[in-house]
Amino acid sequence: MATLYTQADRNIRLTWLYITGFLIFVIGVGYVFAGAMGNSTILYGAVIFSVVMSFGSYWWSDKIVLAMSEAKELTHDNNREIYHLVENLCITAGLPVPKIYIIQDSAPNAFATGRDPKHGVICLTTGIVEKLEKTELEGVIAHELSHIGNRDILLSTVVVILVGFVTLLADWFRHWAFFGRRGSDREGGGQLQIILMVAAIALSILAPIAAVLMQLAISRKREFLADASAAILTRYPDGLARALEKISADQEPLEAANRATAHLYIANPFKRKKVSKLFMTHPPIEERVKALRNM
Repeated sequence: MATLYTQADRNIRLTWLYITGFLIFVIGVGYVFAGAMGNSTILYGAVIFSVVMSFGSYWWSDKIVLAMSEAKELTHDNNREIYHLVENLCITAGLPVPKIYIIQDSAPNAFATGRDPKHGVICLTTGIVEKLEKTELEGVIAHELSHIGNRDILLSTVVVILVGFVTLLADWFRHWAFFGRRGSDREGGGQLQIILMVAAIALSILAPIAAVLMQLAISRKREFLADASAAILTRYPDGLARALEKISADQEPLEAANRATAHLYIANPFKRKKVSKLFMTHPPIEERVKALRNM
């Protein structure tokens, strides 16, 4: 059973496992697409792209996510209260002070990113700063610091990039299959090429679904651990519980969020949308609040 002390090492191992699996997966997809299209260049391109994307997601995924969210850095000089709140919690947790970013959006939410504690980032919306009381905001920040301390932010941020790439690859192939192939002067094809074409079309549909389900499963599991870690850090579980209730009750959707980044946030940024539990980016707020108040 995972504990607060074993989760960090486990997430580091999982990160490299997913990156390795991604390399193998994209090369395999490239082989199928290349065979279906009768063009071996696609396989070489898939190998190059998979290597670049895998290592790029490790080194630059935090910058990509921050750019996608249009976040601006907060410094000690322009908001001392928030900076000191983060700094004090970092001293208690034994973590270096992360960079702090602000998203200009009145919807209350927050996320953490970065490849390790030395490169950690906490991002808050203006809405969460304005709408929560100090003890509630402290619980939210402790939750995000717990993601950094547990080393699961790298895993989650890498998955954002990899899922996005798999989706783009699948979309590109489907576009070629239904539009580009019509203009091709190739006719027929061998039996192997026909089989590869069918397999490629199936992969282009199923691969993004499988990637998203993996992304959501990772997100749901890590939220419970971060909640528990935050409660231990602040010694006040009710602060985070009340914050989650307020965030859930606020029905304003977060404009800066998208499908790729939604699972990074402390609570589902898409409001008024009823979805199956299988496709939820977060565990139900009621379950998280109950677990916190039972601590």
